[in-house]
Amino acid sequence: MMKSLSTRIFIGLFAGLIFGTIVQYFLNDIGLFSNNLVELADGVGTMFVNMIMMLVVPLVFVSIVCGVCELQDLKSFGRLGGKTFGFYIINTVVAIATALLLVLLLEPGKDVDMGSTEGVAITATELPNLMALVIDIVPRNPVAAFMSGNMLQVIFMALMLGGVIKSLGEHVAGAIQGFQTANKIMMKLISVVMCLAPYGVFALMLKLGATLDAGMLVSVIEYMALILALLLLWIFIVYPIAVGIFTPISAKNFRDKTQELVLFSLSTASSNATIPVTMRTLTDKLGVNRAVAGFGVPLGATMNMGGVAIYITIAIFFVANAFDMPITTEQLPSLLFSIFLLSVGAGGVPGGGMVMLGVLIHQIGLPIEAFAIVAALDRIIDMVLTSCNVVGDAAVLTIVDQTEKVHQTEKVHQVELAKS
Repeated sequence: MMKSLSTRIFIGLFAGLIFGTIVQYFLNDIGLFSNNLVELADGVGTMFVNMIMMLVVPLVFVSIVCGVCELQDLKSFGRLGGKTFGFYIINTVVAIATALLLVLLLEPGKDVDMGSTEGVAITATELPNLMALVIDIVPRNPVAAFMSGNMLQVIFMALMLGGVIKSLGEHVAGAIQGFQTANKIMMKLISVVMCLAPYGVFALMLKLGATLDAGMLVSVIEYMALILALLLLWIFIVYPIAVGIFTPISAKNFRDKTQELVLFSLSTASSNATIPVTMRTLTDKLGVNRAVAGFGVPLGATMNMGGVAIYITIAIFFVANAFDMPITTEQLPSLLFSIFLLSVGAGGVPGGGMVMLGVLIHQIGLPIEAFAIVAALDRIIDMVLTSCNVVGDAAVLTIVDQTEKVHQTEKVHQVELAKS
């Protein structure tokens, strides 16, 4: 019997990592393995991720337009957008608060000597400007927005177009049908690409296992374990329990249905690359309305960064303690606000958390050498925090969808009462 896709992805993930580790430690002197094979795996993995990314922008645009057109009325759009945005903000704030409490209690990095760490240059040096971020949502050049993959701009254009089409009603029925057909085509393309996922995941993990420098892991195991433990707690306990409390879906059922999503996001380490899988998980497995998923998933991939928030909070306290420059009480308010902005601005690409953490290290005056430890461990942590981000998207949108269903039920009940 054909194994499920999630099982095959799981096999590909660990088989690639194990084989890559064997190449690094036992076959490193053989050029065929250490050079040719690793280069081939890198190429195959890159092609797979590019294939996914190729679909992301048109998928997001078409899905959002379809989602808005399928709403009962435009008032639903305002209510849906407000709830989705609000829940994402709450999720990020709770993640930061929990991570802060943990680092204040455990003081990670206090006994770590970072004096001998080699320096790594930080290229980004400015904190994100909130007003500039808002202004940039409106694209000057729509073609440039699509070409650059600027998700916020693509979302804005899709929302505008979907709202206008919806307001014109039956006069543009052909346009609505055209976007619905395009959406079906995009979903079929995703299914085709996902058939290749086990092989792409194997290649990605082989490259990781063959090139990962494990020398620094021993001295900072507490730091990495703390971040990973909290991220895993969020993925497998906090989010499933939240869904179990606020929706009819049990925590166990939610964990089972998001298994493929977790494994895929582990391998790509990109919320944007995981958008198609997140949408399919929500609509096909969790029964979330396509309008909710189409609007909320790309927005979540851009700004719902609970995993990044946990990572940045713990990491900045770790490096501050490791360099004997602990964060003071006076610094906390501005630091936490900066962490919030950086978490939201991290985007859905691999390494976004590392870049934002580099910005924060520079801004609060920590030695530039602190960035070296971040760069060394980021690839491992980035995999798990991406899973935390996308499972958070799935959890939030499942809850939002349930509130929408309750609202519609109450609305129907009120209409029936009015008639009687």
